[in-house]
Amino acid sequence: MAKKILVAYYSWSGRTKEKAQKLARENSGDLLEINVLKNTFSDDMYETFDISKKQVADDDYPEIDVGNIDFNKYDEIMVGSPVWGGMPATPIHTFLQLLKSNNYPGLVSYFYTDAGSVGDFAGVFKDWSQDLEIEN
Repeated sequence: MAKKILVAYYSWSGRTKEKAQKLARENSGDLLEINVLKNTFSDDMYETFDISKKQVADDDYPEIDVGNIDFNKYDEIMVGSPVWGGMPATPIHTFLQLLKSNNYPGLVSYFYTDAGSVGDFAGVFKDWSQDLEIEN
């Protein structure tokens, strides 16, 4: 029996959404957009980066909305994010904490889109997802 896959993503500019849609098609997976509350971030990329740096420094990550979903029906959750300052976008932290609080038992993998340096994206993702089974 084929693995049941969820492709969850946060996309600020639309690039990660495009990649997520492609991965969902290629893997016959379900698609889930991770949304933040309106006015959480700016339309300006530099202001958004500054907001995210403050969220990390203050350990005050944004609220998200993913609707009502049963994560446990999936064997794998692919998590997509833009790279912000060499790390995942801050809504990904909140999403990973949600998976932990729901005792998600499956595999978590990641993908990203970037416009420059990837930095320590993988290391930060793994740090944020402690106690989850990670595959890169």
